[in-house]
Formats: sequence, structure tokens, C-alpha cells
Amino acid sequence: MKTLNVAMIGHGFMGKAHSNAWRQVGRFFDLEAVPRLKLLCGRTADTVRTAAARYGWEEICVDWREAVARPDVDLVDITTMNDTHAEIAVAAAKAGKAVLCEKPLAMNVRQCRAMVEAAKKARVTTMVCHNYRRIPAIAQAKKMIAAGDLGAIRHYRARYLQDWIADPNFPIVWRLRGKIAGSGTHGDIHAHIIDLARFLVGEFAEVSGLLHTFVKERPVVAGRSEGLRAKGRRGRMEKVTVDDAAMCLARFRNGALGNLEATRFALGRKNGIQIEINGSKGSLYFDFEDMNRLKFYRGDDPTDRRGFRDILVTESAHPYAGAWWPPGHILGYEHTFVHAFADFVNAVARGKPATPDFVEGLRNQQVLEAVVQSAKTGRWVKLPR
Repeated sequence: MKTLNVAMIGHGFMGKAHSNAWRQVGRFFDLEAVPRLKLLCGRTADTVRTAAARYGWEEICVDWREAVARPDVDLVDITTMNDTHAEIAVAAAKAGKAVLCEKPLAMNVRQCRAMVEAAKKARVTTMVCHNYRRIPAIAQAKKMIAAGDLGAIRHYRARYLQDWIADPNFPIVWRLRGKIAGSGTHGDIHAHIIDLARFLVGEFAEVSGLLHTFVKERPVVAGRSEGLRAKGRRGRMEKVTVDDAAMCLARFRNGALGNLEATRFALGRKNGIQIEINGSKGSLYFDFEDMNRLKFYRGDDPTDRRGFRDILVTESAHPYAGAWWPPGHILGYEHTFVHAFADFVNAVARGKPATPDFVEGLRNQQVLEAVVQSAKTGRWVKLPR
């Protein structure tokens, strides 16, 4: 069986999640190639060496250009800060590597187009890592919608709520700097429920958006890491250059209406994702904090039996669930990455497209930018076809 040598660029929060997935995917899924954790790349040798030893990578380097250029690397996994995605991905594609990239795909539509063109020209397989598509309950919802169980879709209602920057004394991190992150809540978590809208319901036709920043400046802490823990000595204040909350109303091409909200200021919500889809024949509801369940309402049930029923999405017939444990033994966040990587490895081995690929990442970015444009102008903005 063919071996795919993987080089991962970056080793923070997402690097940890990706490393775990690379280690586990071949143990639980039948793959057409064997991924090998060949090379881990980061900015500081000592830090990268520690991460490589912890996560199981064979070698290290401190220059992503070296990683991309190595002839023994088959696949490049990008988990770096947003402003570096495009340059690394384009270089990797030109070098003939398959490319897996964290979301958002890039800083703007222009960069996304360059990534799409480079991948198309090189004929390499790509994926943007929207792992929530691979939650078994979400994949099951997709199957049910495609089978017509909901009929014509009328509404898509989604919220993504966190609270990790609700404290105004929380210091500046890279996710609050527009030049690095591109946007705040909008590109970080609003992007996920935008992608799920496209995955479950269809393409956006037009949007009306609102972006807001609650805390205009934050303290700079000298000597701290780029993670979430504040360390070191508090210094000057720095302007926040991204949004704290994002909302949009939407019309889809199929006639459905959308209502999406994302914020990092919802006290008590750590990673709350709620999605409800209403159709002419039924409804589905999903809550990430109970991620193994999907709630389904059938409009044609007898009136004395109507109500939302629970589908515990752990049976072998459910998407991805059969590769793991007996029914009722629930899965978690980390499994969504394993599912994504299983699909990606098999696509690479076959030389076939993966999903969502860079083209879909571009379409997500077009929606993100349309919301920004609408927020600036106060007008509805149409999406390109």
C-alpha cells in the first residue's frame, strides 16, 4: 500500500487536533494509503522539537519552504495563522503536493482564487478543513435532506456562540489583529455555520450583514504566547481591528431563508453550535453540546404522536459511526478531524477531488466578504453565481 508522507506546518491548537487525527485515522478507517507523520514545521526549533516528540512526528524544520520543497513530502497540512495560508498553499500546490488547509481558506477572495488556480493547474487534491461537516449527526442530516425527508427547505437557523474574549481585560492575541486574522468572529466561527448552510441547504443568493466590535482596545501582555493563556507583564493598550460578533440574514438560491449569528461574547457558551432546518415536510435540530443526537420532526405523523424524536447517531448505518464503537458509545470533537482526514487520504490516493475543496473554500469566502460589504453599506449584497 502506498505511503503518504505528511508535512504539517504549525503545531498550536489546530496542530494538536490534526496530529491526533493523523495518528488515529489508519487505525479505525480502511484507507487506500498510509499517512506517515514525516515532518513538523514551526518557527522555533526547541518548541517544534517538543511538539514533535509529544505528537509523534519523525522530523522537524523551522522553514515552511523547506517542508514544501522536500521531494519525500506528499501532502502538506496547513494549521498556521490565517495570513500565511495562501502563500504556503500556492507553493505546496506548485510543488505537486496535496494540500489540506485550515479555515478560513485565506484572508480574502483574491487569495482564495490564487489558491484555486494553483491547485487546478497542478492537478493536486485539496481540502479546506471544515471538520463540522464530518459530525455523524450533521452528515446524517445531509442524507435525510437529500432523501427528501424535510421536503422543500424553508428556513436555516444557526448560532455559533463562545465567550472566551468576553472579559474586556483579556489581552490581545493574533485572532484580534486584522492584519493576521483577516476578520474576527466572522472568519473564525461564523465561517463554520456559513459552510454548514451551504453543505446542508445550498448556495447563498444574497445576504444582509451586521458586524460589531464591543471592546475597542485590549491590553498587550509582554512575553505571552499566542494562545489563550495570558502570561507575562501587562503593558500598553492596542486597538482591536476585527469584529467581536457577526450576524446575517440570507436568501438561498432554492428559496430558503437564513438567519445566522456568531459571537465570542455569549457568557456561558464555550463552543455552542445550534442549527435548525425547517422544511415543508419536517424539521431537524442539532446542538453541538449534545453532538451525538439529531432531533427530527415529521409533519405527517398522527396529531397525537407529533413531536421531535431523538436519533442517537451511533449506529453502524450512520455516517462514520460504524468505524468506531458499539451503538450508544458516543463520539467527540476530535473524531470529526479523523473522519475528514480519512476522506482526504482516500481522495488523494485515488487522485480524485475531496470535499470541501479549495473551490468551496472560495465560495465560503465570497459569502464572508458579501456579509462584510453589506455591513459597511447597509444594503443587501448578491452572491456571484
